[in-house]
Amino acid sequence: MPTATSTSPTIPYDELVQARKDSGVAMYNDNAFKLGIFGANCSHGLMATLAETTYELTWEHTEKIAKIADKLGFEAMLPVARYRGMGGKTNFNGENFETHTWAAGIAQATENIMVFATVHVPTKHPIVAAKESVTVDHISGGRFGLNMTMGWYRAEMEMFGGTMREHDERYRYGAEWIEICKRLWTQERVDFQGEFFEIKDAMSDPKPIQKPWPVLVNAGNSPAGLEFCARECDFNFIAFATPEEAKETADRVRGIARAQGRDLGILGYGNIISRPTEKETKQLLNHILEKGDWEVAAMVSSGLGTESGSFDKVKALQERFILGYGGYPLIGTPEQVVEQMVELHKAGVDGMMIGFLDYVQELPYFGEEIMPLMREAGLRK
Repeated sequence: MPTATSTSPTIPYDELVQARKDSGVAMYNDNAFKLGIFGANCSHGLMATLAETTYELTWEHTEKIAKIADKLGFEAMLPVARYRGMGGKTNFNGENFETHTWAAGIAQATENIMVFATVHVPTKHPIVAAKESVTVDHISGGRFGLNMTMGWYRAEMEMFGGTMREHDERYRYGAEWIEICKRLWTQERVDFQGEFFEIKDAMSDPKPIQKPWPVLVNAGNSPAGLEFCARECDFNFIAFATPEEAKETADRVRGIARAQGRDLGILGYGNIISRPTEKETKQLLNHILEKGDWEVAAMVSSGLGTESGSFDKVKALQERFILGYGGYPLIGTPEQVVEQMVELHKAGVDGMMIGFLDYVQELPYFGEEIMPLMREAGLRK
């Protein structure tokens, strides 16, 4: 099969980074370990469990989460793009807010935090996505970022009237998709003829506030995904089971990027499960698992390995899905959580997109008990 290629507009990497630092883009600030809120736009957030929580999918509740995170100095709000639930007792993520309009609303409710949209590239034409992204970038005053996924949930992709593409073909499609967006963000007229798209005399004005374009993120961990991230994106959103695995993946994708004269940030994700003592933390962990939606965890873990290519090493870990979408949960006392963050940072991870069982109730605890320890450890200013 041919590999994904691109002739996207280029800018020297050092110039791109300096421009973003000069314009105050939060993901390029001086904090050594970036923090984002993940999954606050979907029912049950990141945890497939029926454990008790005040979390609810209402705009009032979502706005409250965003304002707390903004006040605490988090760098980002990152949503999950879903068009249908995953079944089970929870119908996990079955209620959800569309992410570009969600990002526009969050932008209006906040002052400093970056607002991301997540888009499954097969579900949205690049001309439409480019225009929507610029609109939110202007609404937010240059605080917008785009998280691209290639589409892995077959039942969801089939809602859009076709079969899901073979894995590496999805990344060839994605390469053309983002090339068209980048051209629209930087050029006055765009003509394009590729394997998947034919674009004639396209235009999109105004251009983004961020130059040359908004911050771009992708979660590709397969060989094709890593190559795509290294070439096209600013941050790679990786899945890992151990700090050693995180280091191996981070080193590999950075090596690919540096061979092309670029670099990129590495982000992990997972839930925070923390209480003042180990006993209390263990009780919370056990309760979450006891109330876990093992039906949906079994379904997803069996499908990820064959339909994503990004989670081959974790497909059997249903517990990790319940605890946070197959990410790397940070579990322990505040001191233990920060120790884990330090270990991940040493492994090459630049930050974590995190969730909680109860965002509104637990974020203040995070700010009071964990953030000061992060500053003492040199992870935050």
